[in-house]
Amino acid sequence: MPLPPTIRVKLSSEAAESIALTPVVVQEMAVRELIEHVLGVTGKDETRIRDLLLRGTLVSGATRFRWAGWEAEAAAIRELLGGFPDPDPSRRFGPVGCVRVILRGGRSAIDAAVEHCSRKGLFQRRSFWDILMEVAGAGSAKYLGYSYRDRADRYLREFTREEIGRLRAASGSLRYSTLRDQVRTMAFVEAEFYVRR
Repeated sequence: MPLPPTIRVKLSSEAAESIALTPVVVQEMAVRELIEHVLGVTGKDETRIRDLLLRGTLVSGATRFRWAGWEAEAAAIRELLGGFPDPDPSRRFGPVGCVRVILRGGRSAIDAAVEHCSRKGLFQRRSFWDILMEVAGAGSAKYLGYSYRDRADRYLREFTREEIGRLRAASGSLRYSTLRDQVRTMAFVEAEFYVRR
């Protein structure tokens, strides 16, 4: 069966709570949008995508998607997948287009998005994000792959002790105190960068 242009999807919350009733929202969703959520789980694996479409259920983040499953044609899926980017290890890391950084190394990670880190203080010429991108661009980052969920290429870069010290010193310009305290006190030795194309 060819892919329909839209699919009637029931959306419900998968938030972990004790006993709770969550509303179910029914909406018409473009098949491309649904496939984009599926790709976040399966990658470009045609067999797994066909199985998921037939099964009619998917959990993505805190949302459960349900629809009337159907047997999709492999050719139709292949054609639709051609419109999505492929991982490209030849792409070099560049700070332009970077939208998110996850600092790793301790027991928990520090998730830093550009909108939370790019504010400059009254007398500051540079934001924490500016310094983070400068530090990141000073070394070579390893390509990890493409994240369909985040619509971005992923890179990994280890920091030197001096670079970690520089980032901790720059944390004073962070607007949110929780994020500022995490950068100052939590252990991290590397960062995963998400760069949009």
